[in-house]
Amino acid sequence: MGFRLAVVTARAPNDPTRALKGAIVAPKVKSRAAITDPVAFGALLRSVDGFKGQPTTKASLQLLAMLACRPGELRYATWAEFDLDSAVWSIPAERMKMRRAHRILLPEQAVAILKNLHSTTGHLVGRLVFPGIGGTTRPISENTMNGALRRIGFSQDEATAHGFRSTFSTLASKSGKWSVNAIEAALAHIEPNAVRRAYARGDYWDVGGRSPFQSVR
Repeated sequence: MGFRLAVVTARAPNDPTRALKGAIVAPKVKSRAAITDPVAFGALLRSVDGFKGQPTTKASLQLLAMLACRPGELRYATWAEFDLDSAVWSIPAERMKMRRAHRILLPEQAVAILKNLHSTTGHLVGRLVFPGIGGTTRPISENTMNGALRRIGFSQDEATAHGFRSTFSTLASKSGKWSVNAIEAALAHIEPNAVRRAYARGDYWDVGGRSPFQSVR
């Protein structure tokens, strides 16, 4: 981009990087392992429920499965972001990958998990929902989440913390119950079409503010 700009602005006679086009092989992107079979995923959830480690680690995996958020968004969550009475998690823009604030409606099970966890971490100085063992100002790591998956019998080629998002996307799509737009909104993905993005500014909540999904049936 730099050399092309230099040519356009008459600051360079040509772009010497054109000869290198194709010379560097782009690295292959490897998707994070995820379980996309509903029966196998049910087995994973039962194994998570039986996890005997730290309560914060168990809760983090349970919530990843329910909320389809990114592990980092959950790990750095603070109690101030949650309105458990209204069952809403509001993630500020600065903590989102796309730098756009995101709201997640919490199912009853998630609210129950968070209320139970609040008795353990809600009083801590750092106000992190998932503080690490070593202190209250740093959250648990993604390696902690993945390590828990290994401990309950799932290899790195079978399941990962980030893979819960792929599980959600795949199973929600296969069900045929929700529109693609609603699924993408739940994943906090940005509309790729710039024109459509400029006009579609809703967050796919209905008038009552309860359902983030629009049925296609």
